[in-house]
Amino acid sequence: MAEQGIDDFLLAKRKAAERLGATDVSVLPRNTEIESALGEYHRLFSSESHTATIRDLRQTALKTMGMFVRFQPRLVGPVLSGTASEHSEIDLHLFADRAESVALLLLERDIPHQATERRLRYEANRIVGYPAFRFVAGDQPIDVVVFPVDGIRQAPSSPVDGKPMRRGDAAEVRNLLFGATDLPRLPWGG
Repeated sequence: MAEQGIDDFLLAKRKAAERLGATDVSVLPRNTEIESALGEYHRLFSSESHTATIRDLRQTALKTMGMFVRFQPRLVGPVLSGTASEHSEIDLHLFADRAESVALLLLERDIPHQATERRLRYEANRIVGYPAFRFVAGDQPIDVVVFPVDGIRQAPSSPVDGKPMRRGDAAEVRNLLFGATDLPRLPWGG
């Protein structure tokens, strides 16, 4: 996952099992173990460059969140948790009455994008599809999922541990970047 930029735990497990010739899925590690090992890998083998990569990704995320401020953006996934690599995309959750409002903003800003759908799990048997948009900021891929406005109250399940996904607002991302003191104020008020 760290070297090839795979963010999908199941895909990574399948590739590793295939490479190792493992046929018994019960021997594969849990997602929480993989996430922990990823963090350890980054600390051991690429501490300085990984810290710089996470900082750059979070700065790009924060700038992008500023563009979407009216949609109450939240950063999720490996960039928020700090396990992202230079291959990772930035994942944002937005909240709007209509997904078309997000598409219109992208069009108004002349940002080439691709409309798609993301299917997210809430409970074992409940998967919900949401409109999503993919685009590039600088050279960084961004993936935004648009939830209904009241979707801010209930996060989908995390692919790591199955608990509600951690969502970081702009203040939390700034805190991760700059620490709790001397946080710069952003022009958009985030």
